[in-house]
Amino acid sequence: MFVLLFFLMTGPSGTGQQTGNPLGMFLPLILIFLIMWLLIFRPQARKQKQHQRMVQEVQPGDRILTVGGFYGVVKGFKNDDKVLILELDKNVKVELVRSSIAQNLTAEERSASAKRK
Repeated sequence: MFVLLFFLMTGPSGTGQQTGNPLGMFLPLILIFLIMWLLIFRPQARKQKQHQRMVQEVQPGDRILTVGGFYGVVKGFKNDDKVLILELDKNVKVELVRSSIAQNLTAEERSASAKRK
């Protein structure tokens, strides 16, 4: 069996030098790149776009979770909506950049209640 595979891989014997199809040599590399793109890069880009859209849709009054683990309510914005003011408790307010938002809990509650209806 291994002898048959060896002869199939080496190709026909002859005195002339035959070259293989260049596409055949690069086909496994192309397939690996395509599989990696479909399984890794594309879902990650989709998730990043979804997070960016969620961050842009934050409004005052929304309950959010930050990447640091703080829960709070958005009270307002500063610096052309790049910085938000988050109220953690009564008289405890912090300023955060929008990219530090992990989840918008209010939007998730709205979408969950809309799905139940």
